[in-house]
Amino acid sequence: MGRTMQTLKLRPMTSVGDGFSWPFQDPQWFSKIVLQGLISIIPIVGWIALVGWLVLTIDHYRTGRRDLPPAGFHLERGLVLFVVYAVYAIVFAIPGAIVQGSGMANDNAGTQALGNLVSLALSALLAFLAPSIILHTYRSGFNGGFDVSGIWQMATSNSTNTIVAALVIFAAGFIGALGFALCCIGALFTIPYGAAITAGAVAWYDHVMSGPAPATTSGAG
Repeated sequence: MGRTMQTLKLRPMTSVGDGFSWPFQDPQWFSKIVLQGLISIIPIVGWIALVGWLVLTIDHYRTGRRDLPPAGFHLERGLVLFVVYAVYAIVFAIPGAIVQGSGMANDNAGTQALGNLVSLALSALLAFLAPSIILHTYRSGFNGGFDVSGIWQMATSNSTNTIVAALVIFAAGFIGALGFALCCIGALFTIPYGAAITAGAVAWYDHVMSGPAPATTSGAG
């Protein structure tokens, strides 16, 4: 009990690297991560639950807590962020797909290559905007998630912080995908762990960017 309480009242996340180590400071980290990984196997519902768990982890990390939230079907907390990010992913994928499709229809290798280049550029742009998109959605729900001008302003107001957070989120996604190399079994651990790393990056980004977050997180619930 004493050890658990010590994990709840510690310094806020002030280093972006904390997101890699803090999950392991929870005495129950293994059971929480693996159980959330099992839930994430469920198509759509499991993914939304994982995003909800990510949002709850941001809640903890923003206040300096180093314990992970309990695993579970956190659908209410995850639905908004899941939908917002899915919309961005689809919108950013459309231009490249159109150009590639045109090249394939006309058997034009140059147009297909251009389509690949457009897709790569837009993927990089989405990765750059990801910390701001997630944080805006976390703070203000759909309104914040689709506040394109506000998202762009935050992302570009301190590009260094944004790039650092974006690189950590990218690394988290890479770590999550690594589990599939072990006959998918490893993904039960790596995917939730990647989500916890992402939560750490967003909590750090929230800390270092200008303006305090609101006391309530209506966008997450």
